[in-house]
Amino acid sequence: MKPEIGLFNGFNQELFKFLNGLQKNNSVEWFHKHKEEYQKFLVEPAKAFVVALAPFLNRLNPAIRTEPKFNETLMRINKDMRFAKDEPYRDYFLIHFGRFKLDSEFFLYFEAGETQMGLFLNQSKGENLYFRQNLSKYKDEILNLFEKYNLNNKFSLHYFKKMETVKAVSKFDAKKHFDLLEKHEMILLQKTKVPSSKVLYSSKIIVEMIEMITMLYPLYCFAISPQPLKELQWFEDNFGQIV
Repeated sequence: MKPEIGLFNGFNQELFKFLNGLQKNNSVEWFHKHKEEYQKFLVEPAKAFVVALAPFLNRLNPAIRTEPKFNETLMRINKDMRFAKDEPYRDYFLIHFGRFKLDSEFFLYFEAGETQMGLFLNQSKGENLYFRQNLSKYKDEILNLFEKYNLNNKFSLHYFKKMETVKAVSKFDAKKHFDLLEKHEMILLQKTKVPSSKVLYSSKIIVEMIEMITMLYPLYCFAISPQPLKELQWFEDNFGQIV
Protein backbone atom coordinates (compact mmCIF):
# COMPACT_ATOMS: atom_id res chain seq x y z
CA MET A 1 0.00 0.00 0.00
CA LYS A 2 1.32 3.43 -0.95
CA PRO A 3 1.79 5.88 1.94
CA GLU A 4 -0.94 8.51 2.12
CA ILE A 5 0.05 12.01 1.09
CA GLY A 6 -0.74 14.45 3.86
CA LEU A 7 -2.03 18.00 3.71
CA PHE A 8 0.48 20.65 2.73
CA ASN A 9 1.26 23.07 5.56
CA GLY A 10 4.48 24.57 4.22
CA PHE A 11 8.08 23.47 3.92
CA ASN A 12 10.45 23.07 6.84
CA GLN A 13 13.68 25.05 7.08
CA GLU A 14 15.45 21.78 7.91
CA LEU A 15 15.44 21.05 4.17
CA PHE A 16 18.18 23.67 3.75
CA LYS A 17 20.24 22.02 6.45
CA PHE A 18 19.95 18.73 4.54
CA LEU A 19 20.90 20.32 1.19
CA ASN A 20 23.82 22.16 2.77
CA GLY A 21 25.05 18.91 4.28
CA LEU A 22 24.68 17.10 0.97
CA GLN A 23 26.59 19.86 -0.80
CA LYS A 24 29.51 19.38 1.60
CA ASN A 25 29.29 15.55 1.82
CA ASN A 26 28.07 14.30 -1.55
CA SER A 27 28.50 10.57 -1.04
CA VAL A 28 26.36 7.45 -0.90
CA GLU A 29 27.39 6.86 2.71
CA TRP A 30 26.33 10.33 3.89
CA PHE A 31 23.05 10.23 1.97
CA HIS A 32 22.03 6.86 3.42
CA LYS A 33 22.64 8.19 6.92
CA HIS A 34 20.39 11.16 6.19
CA LYS A 35 17.81 9.54 3.90
CA GLU A 36 15.07 9.87 6.50
CA GLU A 37 15.60 13.65 6.55
CA TYR A 38 15.42 13.73 2.75
CA GLN A 39 12.06 11.93 2.85
CA LYS A 40 10.67 14.00 5.72
CA PHE A 41 11.79 17.48 4.72
CA LEU A 42 11.84 17.28 0.91
CA VAL A 43 9.97 14.35 -0.65
CA GLU A 44 6.88 14.25 1.57
CA PRO A 45 6.14 18.01 1.62
CA ALA A 46 6.94 18.26 -2.10
CA LYS A 47 4.36 15.60 -2.93
CA ALA A 48 1.82 17.35 -0.71
CA PHE A 49 2.65 20.64 -2.44
CA VAL A 50 1.97 19.09 -5.87
CA VAL A 51 -1.34 17.62 -4.69
CA ALA A 52 -2.41 20.98 -3.25
CA LEU A 53 -1.57 22.81 -6.49
CA ALA A 54 -3.14 20.19 -8.80
CA PRO A 55 -6.78 21.45 -8.80
CA PHE A 56 -5.68 24.90 -10.00
CA LEU A 57 -3.34 23.51 -12.68
CA ASN A 58 -5.92 20.99 -13.91
CA ARG A 59 -8.36 23.82 -14.44
CA LEU A 60 -5.74 26.07 -16.01
CA ASN A 61 -4.36 23.49 -18.42
CA PRO A 62 -5.15 19.75 -18.12
CA ALA A 63 -2.08 18.91 -20.23
CA ILE A 64 0.25 20.02 -17.42
CA ARG A 65 1.33 17.02 -15.36
CA THR A 66 0.19 17.08 -11.74
CA GLU A 67 0.96 13.58 -10.47
CA PRO A 68 3.18 13.74 -7.34
CA LYS A 69 5.75 11.41 -8.90
CA PHE A 70 9.44 11.41 -9.70
CA ASN A 71 10.23 12.03 -13.39
CA GLU A 72 6.89 13.86 -13.73
CA THR A 73 6.66 16.68 -11.19
CA LEU A 74 9.64 15.84 -8.96
CA MET A 75 13.24 15.54 -10.14
CA ARG A 76 15.18 12.62 -8.67
CA ILE A 77 18.05 13.72 -6.47
CA ASN A 78 20.24 10.76 -7.42
CA LYS A 79 22.10 11.02 -10.72
CA ASP A 80 22.30 8.35 -13.40
CA MET A 81 25.92 7.35 -12.93
CA ARG A 82 26.08 5.86 -16.43
CA PHE A 83 26.33 9.43 -17.63
CA ALA A 84 27.49 11.38 -14.55
CA LYS A 85 31.07 10.74 -13.45
CA ASP A 86 31.23 13.08 -10.45
CA GLU A 87 29.13 13.23 -7.27
CA PRO A 88 26.27 10.70 -7.04
CA TYR A 89 23.59 13.25 -6.04
CA ARG A 90 22.25 16.59 -7.15
CA ASP A 91 22.66 19.13 -4.35
CA TYR A 92 19.33 20.76 -5.21
CA PHE A 93 15.68 19.73 -5.38
CA LEU A 94 13.25 20.62 -8.16
CA ILE A 95 9.44 20.60 -8.32
CA HIS A 96 8.28 21.31 -11.87
CA PHE A 97 5.07 21.50 -13.85
CA GLY A 98 5.13 20.91 -17.61
CA ARG A 99 3.47 18.68 -20.19
CA PHE A 100 6.44 16.40 -20.82
CA LYS A 101 10.18 16.09 -20.20
CA LEU A 102 12.11 19.24 -21.22
CA ASP A 103 8.91 21.14 -21.92
CA SER A 104 8.66 24.79 -20.97
CA GLU A 105 7.44 24.60 -17.37
CA PHE A 106 6.78 26.34 -14.08
CA PHE A 107 9.07 25.43 -11.22
CA LEU A 108 9.93 25.69 -7.54
CA TYR A 109 13.62 25.06 -6.90
CA PHE A 110 15.59 24.56 -3.69
CA GLU A 111 19.32 24.70 -3.15
CA ALA A 112 21.40 25.18 0.00
CA GLY A 113 21.38 28.97 -0.18
CA GLU A 114 18.00 29.93 -1.62
CA THR A 115 14.68 29.06 -3.17
CA GLN A 116 13.55 30.16 -6.61
CA MET A 117 10.27 30.04 -8.48
CA GLY A 118 9.53 30.94 -12.06
CA LEU A 119 9.15 29.78 -15.64
CA PHE A 120 11.60 27.72 -17.68
CA LEU A 121 11.34 28.45 -21.42
CA ASN A 122 12.71 25.91 -23.87
CA GLN A 123 13.49 27.61 -27.16
CA SER A 124 15.11 24.57 -28.79
CA LYS A 125 13.54 22.78 -31.73
CA GLY A 126 11.26 19.86 -31.06
CA GLU A 127 7.77 18.45 -31.36
CA ASN A 128 5.23 20.54 -29.42
CA LEU A 129 7.87 23.18 -28.65
CA TYR A 130 6.73 26.51 -30.10
CA PHE A 131 8.58 29.28 -28.31
CA ARG A 132 11.28 29.64 -30.98
CA GLN A 133 8.86 30.11 -33.87
CA ASN A 134 6.48 32.30 -31.87
CA LEU A 135 9.24 34.67 -30.72
CA SER A 136 9.89 35.83 -34.27
CA LYS A 137 6.29 35.59 -35.49
CA TYR A 138 4.69 37.38 -32.53
CA LYS A 139 7.40 39.73 -31.29
CA ASP A 140 5.08 42.75 -31.05
CA GLU A 141 2.41 40.72 -29.26
CA ILE A 142 4.94 39.42 -26.73
CA LEU A 143 6.25 42.92 -26.08
CA ASN A 144 2.67 44.10 -25.59
CA LEU A 145 1.81 41.35 -23.12
CA PHE A 146 4.79 42.30 -20.95
CA GLU A 147 3.27 45.77 -20.73
CA LYS A 148 -0.33 44.58 -20.41
CA TYR A 149 0.41 42.09 -17.65
CA ASN A 150 2.98 44.31 -15.92
CA LEU A 151 5.76 41.71 -16.23
CA ASN A 152 8.70 44.02 -16.88
CA ASN A 153 11.25 44.34 -14.05
CA LYS A 154 9.51 41.63 -12.00
CA PHE A 155 11.83 38.70 -12.80
CA SER A 156 15.51 38.04 -13.29
CA LEU A 157 16.59 36.26 -16.48
CA HIS A 158 19.07 33.39 -16.45
CA TYR A 159 20.18 31.03 -19.19
CA PHE A 160 21.84 27.63 -19.29
CA LYS A 161 25.45 27.31 -20.41
CA LYS A 162 27.08 23.86 -20.22
CA MET A 163 24.38 22.75 -17.75
CA GLU A 164 25.13 25.71 -15.45
CA THR A 165 22.85 28.70 -15.01
CA VAL A 166 24.18 32.17 -15.82
CA LYS A 167 22.45 35.32 -14.62
CA ALA A 168 21.94 37.73 -17.50
CA VAL A 169 19.87 40.54 -15.95
CA SER A 170 18.38 41.03 -12.48
CA LYS A 171 15.34 42.91 -13.78
CA PHE A 172 14.18 41.69 -17.16
CA ASP A 173 12.53 44.30 -19.38
CA ALA A 174 11.21 42.90 -22.66
CA LYS A 175 11.87 46.09 -24.63
CA LYS A 176 15.47 46.37 -23.42
CA HIS A 177 16.38 42.69 -23.29
CA PHE A 178 14.30 40.96 -25.98
CA ASP A 179 17.51 39.85 -27.69
CA LEU A 180 18.27 37.65 -24.67
CA LEU A 181 15.10 35.67 -25.34
CA GLU A 182 16.16 35.22 -28.96
CA LYS A 183 19.79 34.41 -28.20
CA HIS A 184 19.53 31.60 -25.65
CA GLU A 185 17.87 28.21 -26.06
CA MET A 186 17.03 27.51 -22.43
CA ILE A 187 15.89 30.43 -20.31
CA LEU A 188 14.74 30.95 -16.73
CA LEU A 189 12.55 33.85 -15.67
CA GLN A 190 12.49 33.66 -11.89
CA LYS A 191 12.25 35.39 -8.56
CA THR A 192 14.05 34.40 -5.39
CA LYS A 193 12.73 33.58 -1.94
CA VAL A 194 15.36 33.44 0.79
CA PRO A 195 15.18 30.44 3.18
CA SER A 196 14.05 32.60 6.11
CA SER A 197 10.85 33.57 4.28
CA LYS A 198 7.80 32.91 6.46
CA VAL A 199 5.73 32.36 3.33
CA LEU A 200 7.82 29.35 2.38
CA TYR A 201 7.16 27.72 5.74
CA SER A 202 3.39 27.98 5.48
CA SER A 203 0.61 27.06 3.07
CA LYS A 204 0.84 30.64 1.75
CA ILE A 205 3.53 29.44 -0.66
CA ILE A 206 0.70 27.75 -2.58
CA VAL A 207 -1.01 31.12 -3.05
CA GLU A 208 2.26 32.73 -4.12
CA MET A 209 2.95 29.92 -6.61
CA ILE A 210 -0.54 30.28 -8.10
CA GLU A 211 -0.08 34.05 -8.39
CA MET A 212 3.28 33.57 -10.11
CA ILE A 213 1.91 30.97 -12.56
CA THR A 214 -1.11 33.14 -13.36
CA MET A 215 1.15 36.12 -13.92
CA LEU A 216 3.43 34.26 -16.36
CA TYR A 217 0.84 32.10 -18.08
CA PRO A 218 0.27 34.63 -20.91
CA LEU A 219 3.95 34.23 -21.87
CA TYR A 220 3.70 30.46 -21.41
CA CYS A 221 0.96 30.45 -24.09
CA PHE A 222 3.63 31.32 -26.65
CA ALA A 223 5.67 28.28 -25.59
CA ILE A 224 2.96 25.63 -25.81
CA SER A 225 0.77 26.47 -28.80
CA PRO A 226 1.13 27.11 -32.54
CA GLN A 227 -1.85 29.43 -32.03
CA PRO A 228 -0.76 31.36 -28.94
CA LEU A 229 -3.21 34.24 -29.39
CA LYS A 230 -6.09 31.77 -29.29
CA GLU A 231 -4.59 30.17 -26.16
CA LEU A 232 -4.13 33.60 -24.61
CA GLN A 233 -7.73 34.58 -25.37
CA TRP A 234 -8.99 31.41 -23.68
CA PHE A 235 -6.92 32.27 -20.61
CA GLU A 236 -8.26 35.83 -20.45
CA ASP A 237 -11.85 34.65 -20.94
CA ASN A 238 -11.60 32.06 -18.17
CA PHE A 239 -9.20 33.63 -15.68
CA GLY A 240 -9.50 37.31 -16.44
CA GLN A 241 -6.72 39.76 -17.10
CA ILE A 242 -4.40 39.80 -14.09
CA VAL A 243 -2.77 43.20 -13.61
